Amino acid sequence: MKIEEEIKQGSFKSEFQKAYINVLYTSGYLEQKQSALFKPHGITLPQYNVLRILRGQHPKPATISLLIERMLDKTSNASRIVDKLEAKELVTRKQCPADRRTVDVLITPKGLDLLKEMDVLEGGKGTGITNLTEDEAAQLNMLLDKIRD
Repeated sequence: MKIEEEIKQGSFKSEFQKAYINVLYTSGYLEQKQSALFKPHGITLPQYNVLRILRGQHPKPATISLLIERMLDKTSNASRIVDKLEAKELVTRKQCPADRRTVDVLITPKGLDLLKEMDVLEGGKGTGITNLTEDEAAQLNMLLDKIRD
């Protein structure tokens, strides 16, 4: 459905304004779809993001600062997210032996199993992104990268 129909706005001041609103609206749409897919697994999108980072680091630990640096949502509170994942026994947290001011975070076998179960959702399956062809996805990636240049 066109953005005009989605937000019930007949016209825009410019194509740039329309594109900007469309990107924001679509981002929210994708987050809602992803959240609905994650709900049965009992985790949120930021929690999933942290688990994926930790799986990429595995078996090496990650620090909170490394998680913050790599997270998709830079406004997320990584320490709070790790607290919640630790309560679910998906990660462990230990003081770094080399630097007592640093905390090492490791994904647990339970966390690895959960991600393996969720791998079917990889690549935005179930969110509408797969309505694009491979070439369209590549073009979209190029355009989004260009916006951030």
